[in-house]
Amino acid sequence: MSRTGISSLEHTLLRKTRATNRGAHALRLVAFMVAGLILLPLLAVAWKAAAQSDALAHLAATVLPRYVGNTLLLMAGVALGVAMLGTGAAWLVSRYHFPFVGIMSWALALPLAVPGYLAAFVYTDLLEYAGPVQGFLREMFGWQRPTDYWFPEIRSHSGAVLMFTLTLYPYVYLLARTAFQAQSAHLMEAARLLGRGPWRAFFSVALPVAWPAIAAGVALALMETLNDLGVVAFFAVPTLTVGVFDVWLNMNDVTGAVQIALLMLAFVLVLLVLERTARRKRRFDAMGRTGRQLQLTGGKAILALFACLLPVVAGFGIPIIVLLGHASRFWEVSLQQGLLTQLGNSLLVASITALITSALALLMVWAARLDASRAVRAAVRLSGMGYAVPGAVLAIGLLYPLAQVDNWVNRLAEPLQLPAPGLLLSGTVVALIYGYTVRFMALSLGAVESGMARISPNMEDAARTLGLRPARVLRRVHLPLLRSAVLTGALIVFVDVIKELPITMLLRPFNFETLATISFQFASEEMFEEAALHALVIVLVGMLPLILLSRTMQEQGNKQ
Repeated sequence: MSRTGISSLEHTLLRKTRATNRGAHALRLVAFMVAGLILLPLLAVAWKAAAQSDALAHLAATVLPRYVGNTLLLMAGVALGVAMLGTGAAWLVSRYHFPFVGIMSWALALPLAVPGYLAAFVYTDLLEYAGPVQGFLREMFGWQRPTDYWFPEIRSHSGAVLMFTLTLYPYVYLLARTAFQAQSAHLMEAARLLGRGPWRAFFSVALPVAWPAIAAGVALALMETLNDLGVVAFFAVPTLTVGVFDVWLNMNDVTGAVQIALLMLAFVLVLLVLERTARRKRRFDAMGRTGRQLQLTGGKAILALFACLLPVVAGFGIPIIVLLGHASRFWEVSLQQGLLTQLGNSLLVASITALITSALALLMVWAARLDASRAVRAAVRLSGMGYAVPGAVLAIGLLYPLAQVDNWVNRLAEPLQLPAPGLLLSGTVVALIYGYTVRFMALSLGAVESGMARISPNMEDAARTLGLRPARVLRRVHLPLLRSAVLTGALIVFVDVIKELPITMLLRPFNFETLATISFQFASEEMFEEAALHALVIVLVGMLPLILLSRTMQEQGNKQ
């Protein structure tokens, strides 16, 4: 080969290497910028709280102990409830075969489509003094006054625990079911050969192996409990989330609200540490076959079916029946109350957020693929922190920096003799979508990372040897393979935005209502029937990712 040919080849390779490096450098900057925008509200909360440290002492002497105590009691009850219900259901459908077990395996996830605040509205409507249940009991037994009989109060601390347990146990169920299905049948067979009965084998072998997944599910359920506003506000249980709204809006104490938000962040960090600790040194590899399900017959089969059917009926069936009944009678009232407008608002912000999070997640995962440095990987991990942070904390953290930007723009317009633009970011749809993006970025990241992990690096290496630059490799090689993962992440984000309440309540523009906010407002005013159709739409939309997830898990189970 001539000197000219070698020089030309070297020049071509050098040019392609420089183009690749420029692309990786640009993606690295994008990853750092996105991580910075995600962390901005958290840093704003910490900075604002540190700047006003006197408020915490006043709160500690007045309302803070009540907020903290109620929050701890609520989280303890929910942790116990979801762990028992989710783990038990997962073990039954994974280990045993009984009538309709195939239907139960995916139906047990359906209560996750019902937001906790909607379940609270439904059960209050059913179980309160003027509801049909107590009315039926009074008519049957001839009771005339409330003092004639005792009936549990649904609007209470225990009622809130029940609502969260019924709607959040699928977090534990889905993860525990996957863990149980991955366990080798040899483990249980060895335990039985050593003289362990079914119960002892479960507690000594199966449960410890599945414990990391169970702990992760409980942690997710507790984060959702800490984030909730609808159930605790409707049931008058003063938790930290209620405290943020109460101190800020009713007491007009922004500093106090920031201090409570910082304390909520501490709760989240403790949950993350506990979840990591639970998984430490508890990694097991499933060796061999998973084994057939044990056949149950007679009374045991009926009991297993009833145990699985009960949480499905209580967490999904009853809410759906009640909502359908109210919606069939009050659908005209719902339309007059602006259902189509509120549906349009919900679809708008949910669609935009899903598109933004999917695009950013794709760019960040691609950046980590090109540059596997610790800095880029850390930026990707930090970008997913928002999902662990309660919505009320994110909302407060966003309002302060956005208000500062608005004030700066308005001050800049004055010397230029331009009309003040007013609120450009805070109190607008931009702020709302920003808050959604920060909170739900982790969902898109997880879906895209999972899809990218299944793509061999050899494919992109081959594409590069053919002369494709990184942008074209992403567009022509990875995007077709990642389409399913990206769509899955976008769908999950879309549904979660539809259901989100705390962020929407604090960041929405004036007179901007969504399905979630209007349902909460009507229920708070004892007019739940008028918003039943709104609530029904939320539940039906929430079923979409659950159907997709159930199909995926079923396909994976069939491959095992």
